[in-house]
Amino acid sequence: MVIRGKVWKFGDNVDTDQIIPARYLNTSDPNELAQHVMEDSEHPNFAKEHAKGDIIVAGKNFGSGSSREHAPIAIKYAGVPVVIAKSFARIFFRNAINIGLPIVEAPQAVDEISHGDEVEVDLEKGTLKDLTTGKEYEATKFPHELQAILKAGGLMEYAKQKLKGNA
Repeated sequence: MVIRGKVWKFGDNVDTDQIIPARYLNTSDPNELAQHVMEDSEHPNFAKEHAKGDIIVAGKNFGSGSSREHAPIAIKYAGVPVVIAKSFARIFFRNAINIGLPIVEAPQAVDEISHGDEVEVDLEKGTLKDLTTGKEYEATKFPHELQAILKAGGLMEYAKQKLKGNA
């Protein structure tokens, strides 16, 4: 699975309240959540200004804070196909996989990629290329089982396919 998009760069310790502020948690409608994604972050107009397919690149500890799934859901439904970071909070990592949002750890790439660059991520190979600069990086290469969950669109869809004998 190869994903390509324009970079929105964020710093370290972007927590779940920055990703989807608690004031919007009175709904579980993923499309409503997507309208407010990253509203309390360093790019408060992200939800209004980004294009579907744009990629979030962030520093260390992305998704720290609460265990709620609203954060990766808001990102996914905003049309962000992958999040690249130096590291992810463990519960965010698991929630992202469970809902089918690819996340990639690539510390060196995060240091060198700039806001607005176009990047390409190959999830199967575990590579990342900054198409703006031509530089290539190593990235997270998920085990086959996690790749299957992501391809299915999340853990629930994967489980349904397994039960039907399609996975």
